[in-house]
Amino acid sequence: MDILKQLADTFLDWEAMGEVIPMMFAVGLPNTIVLAVISGIIGTLLGMALALMGISRNPAARWIARVYTDILRGLPPVLTILVIGFGFGPIVRELTGSTSPYPMAIAALSLMSGAYIGEIFRSGIQSVDKGQLEASRALGFGYGASMRLVVVPQGIRRVLPALVNQFIALIKESSLVFLLGLLASEREIFQIGKDAAANTGNLSPYVAAAVFYLALTIPLTHFVNWIDGRLRSGRPEKKEPDEAAAVVGKGAQA
Repeated sequence: MDILKQLADTFLDWEAMGEVIPMMFAVGLPNTIVLAVISGIIGTLLGMALALMGISRNPAARWIARVYTDILRGLPPVLTILVIGFGFGPIVRELTGSTSPYPMAIAALSLMSGAYIGEIFRSGIQSVDKGQLEASRALGFGYGASMRLVVVPQGIRRVLPALVNQFIALIKESSLVFLLGLLASEREIFQIGKDAAANTGNLSPYVAAAVFYLALTIPLTHFVNWIDGRLRSGRPEKKEPDEAAAVVGKGAQA
């Protein structure tokens, strides 16, 4: 019983949670969402460019995309954030005069997500049957128009679940930007929990942070499952008016 009480005092101190939760709602949650959404948008655009370079007929473009992807996917996220934040941060601050590391945090997350999203897009585009490209070319479309209007949209549709999964990973990876020393108004969920835990000597703020992350990621996980099931089964077929009337009539007779 003493052990259970000790664990409860360490992880379930409701008073410690109550003190940190308002700050997580007001500051941490918005900053986490902003970091993930902006980085996700930039990473998606960068990933699409990398995917098109990766399947390009130009060997130099393919080589650049391959090297970039291998490096950014091969490095630990924490190392990438530190290198970009502390390596390029002083240069950016000197050019812009800004002392906030927030833009460098977004840049690091965007560059990392771009490498993963690029591979997702590339695999989706290459999974489209080559006959789709050949058919569009036979209809008079050029190579660029065929890719843009026929092949790429089909490829994106096939990888929607993987893209949402990558966004979930981006939400979790945003917890690492605390290493850059964000300003008080820029702190995300994890850093607020970390600071509160350091001040109180109690781990309950970490539990509160975990609840916030789960509230963000669990619905997205189920959304991924729904998308995947919908893509596999397709939309339910709509019955024609005559068929619907027949079904109603049979029900009335029964």
